[in-house]
Amino acid sequence: MADLFHEIDQCVTAPKGFRTGTTSCGIKSDAGIKDLAILVSDVPCTVAGVFTTHNLRAAPVLLCQERLKGGKAQAIVVNSGNANCATGQQGLDNAYQMTSFTASKLGIAEDLVFCSSTGIIGRQLPMEKIEAGIQQIELSTTDGNAFAEAIMTTDTHPKRMALEFEIEGKTVRLGGVTKGSGMIRPNMATMLSYITTDAAVEQAWLQQVLKEAVDDSYNMISVDGDMSTNDTCMVFANGLVDNTPLNAQHPDAPTFVQALRQITFKLAREMARDGEGATKIQTINVRGARNKADAVKAARSLTYSPLWQCALAGGDPNWGRIAAAAGSSGCEFDQNAFDIFVGETQITRQGIAIDYDQDQAHAAMAGDEVIITIDLHLGDGEATAWGCDLTHGYIDENSLYTR
Repeated sequence: MADLFHEIDQCVTAPKGFRTGTTSCGIKSDAGIKDLAILVSDVPCTVAGVFTTHNLRAAPVLLCQERLKGGKAQAIVVNSGNANCATGQQGLDNAYQMTSFTASKLGIAEDLVFCSSTGIIGRQLPMEKIEAGIQQIELSTTDGNAFAEAIMTTDTHPKRMALEFEIEGKTVRLGGVTKGSGMIRPNMATMLSYITTDAAVEQAWLQQVLKEAVDDSYNMISVDGDMSTNDTCMVFANGLVDNTPLNAQHPDAPTFVQALRQITFKLAREMARDGEGATKIQTINVRGARNKADAVKAARSLTYSPLWQCALAGGDPNWGRIAAAAGSSGCEFDQNAFDIFVGETQITRQGIAIDYDQDQAHAAMAGDEVIITIDLHLGDGEATAWGCDLTHGYIDENSLYTR
């Protein structure tokens, strides 16, 4: 893989023909903090997207879902500090107005402009500030890293990645950014993710492989078990490499899929690692489930169990919390069959505690990354999920969020 993919800088502006720009327009209470950003391609792109399944979907999500039906996009405008959710018809009108301001600035068709918002729910966007901010944004092909910073809310650091590889002997680039550290339990967290590529890709296949990548990455993380109203993940493919459009039959399709999944897996783990107040990331490996669906249920159950997250924070290898979470997940579960491992230390065999090296188990819980393995011994289903511990820092962050 090291020879096939080369990691490079500038994330979403690494591929040919993409530019970004950012500004501080005063949406956030902290003056000077960047809170508005534009990502644009020099030419229209094939676009794919997946979004929150929340019943309270934010206005930008509704706009994106409607415009995605056309299969084309050229730009997206993103604000942080305000979710534009639960804002009624005015909020929806404001989302469309954001895209109108952006289209006018860029000189492109309005229906090719998408938008996203992240931040506090229930407040109307300050449209005068946004209009002025859009006008003052300066676009650059070397500002991708700043774009990753401008979309953050409670994130402690930007999350970004870009890869370079070959399709048909031509150099192709794929770049991605994401934000999210709280209200994270994607089901397609608050998470926003944008991925760009200069490869040509057929839209239906791009939508398929994006959904599959998201199911195994972003949909397998949790910080707090709360699903966001604004979850958005989109891929923009502008085709400037001029390759034969990728589809399932293309001989280089597996290379593109591998690159896409490498980026979504990396960014998903970074969100779990950066959970609000988190001190540890946990990796949950489930094997031996009746099928993959059951493995997913069992793996995810630990990532949003507050009892287990507290044990994780304290470095306590309390396997009863693990077994209880898996047993209540809805997967097929035989209480006389499961094995649990903390790191390399086996804690249970056939559902019963065994003698184990407690110092070794505590040591496996002490680092900033903890690996838990559960073998259900019921089939060949496997899944991996990622989460974090639950600390007082999470309470501190969310007890004063709107002040």
